[in-house]
Amino acid sequence: MKNVVRRNAILLAAGLVFQSGMIQLAVALGTVTLVSVTGIQGILGAGPAVFLIAGALAVGPAGRISDRVGRMPVIRSGYVLGMVGPGVTAAGCAAHSGVLVVAGLGICGAAQSIVLLSRAAAAEMFAPERRARGMSIVLFGVVSGAVWGPLVFGPMFSGRALTPHELVVPWLIAGIFPLAGLGISLAVRPDPKTIGGPHTALGDARPAPLAEIVRRPGVLTAMVGAIGSFAVMVGVMNLAGYVSVGHGHSHGDVFTIISLHIVGMYGLILIVGEVVEWIGRGRAIVFGLLVMALSNVGLVWLDSIAGMSAALFGLGLGWCLSYVAATTELVGLAAPSERGRLVGLTDLVSSLLGAGLALGGGVVYSGAGGSVPLALSATGLSVLAAAWVAGNRLPAPQALANAEI
Repeated sequence: MKNVVRRNAILLAAGLVFQSGMIQLAVALGTVTLVSVTGIQGILGAGPAVFLIAGALAVGPAGRISDRVGRMPVIRSGYVLGMVGPGVTAAGCAAHSGVLVVAGLGICGAAQSIVLLSRAAAAEMFAPERRARGMSIVLFGVVSGAVWGPLVFGPMFSGRALTPHELVVPWLIAGIFPLAGLGISLAVRPDPKTIGGPHTALGDARPAPLAEIVRRPGVLTAMVGAIGSFAVMVGVMNLAGYVSVGHGHSHGDVFTIISLHIVGMYGLILIVGEVVEWIGRGRAIVFGLLVMALSNVGLVWLDSIAGMSAALFGLGLGWCLSYVAATTELVGLAAPSERGRLVGLTDLVSSLLGAGLALGGGVVYSGAGGSVPLALSATGLSVLAAAWVAGNRLPAPQALANAEI
């Protein structure tokens, strides 16, 4: 069984390598695409918001369905949506239709949130003391996908004005990446939910109501850590491309910033999994959120490509620590028949809050505020989340182990 778990984890990671190619384009140029097609600069926060809200609305039902039918059928549907979304966005660019672009970005967002359920699927295949390690193996696949930006999309956009017509082909190419991920996902057998059942004394018994699950010791604290880190990260990340262009940088340079951000998120994740279990999940959540806060403060002064890349790298690294620790904790506090719903609820709230930050940040940035209040607001939210987690302890490791064995 150990070899099966390792093989499935590697396959899940390989799928994310290709999925990240589509996501890089959606993150780096989703905002630019919507503004280019509509010609309305004041809606620059709408692109990320649509992406995140659609992901939020999709992941809750996806999590519940995965509790009933298994993880892989749902994850594979995410790859299918990942092929459809870029095609619809490309059609919107060709037809100069803002409605189609919004629909395409929404489908891309839904695809991303559903495919990322792979991380929880990976965690539940491993024994409780190795779950952070298992999740890190799968998420490491995303950092490999960071090469797609500089190698494929960067040269493609070099010297271009990014008119709607010039955006059609790149979006069509982006839809090819999830096709490869879908093919890889077909080889994941047996389903991670089946493998994960023996790792908890709760087994696959009748799931408790979601309100009851959230009231369990440690669940709300872990949710705050996951929600705070994810929302701040995506809110800042999705506006970084437009902010960099506002500082006078070219569109091709955006992919350098986003790629280094992805390296920060996933480049050290194999080490992060071990660090989380070594220092404790609660400390890892707090430390990660504080690293995010410092990185956001840095954006007040750092406006060069190198400076923004360094700040976004730190933002990604802080997210990696806090989010892996928080999600690992959530997986351990739920039975197999509850995990999809709990992680789905957490992702729902995370994405909605991230969408709110992107919309609000877009309004602030396009007005007189610029990037400074955006960076300071993100810093404040990171600190508040860290303070909450620090003041509300997670269950002791021994108590958690006794609950699961």
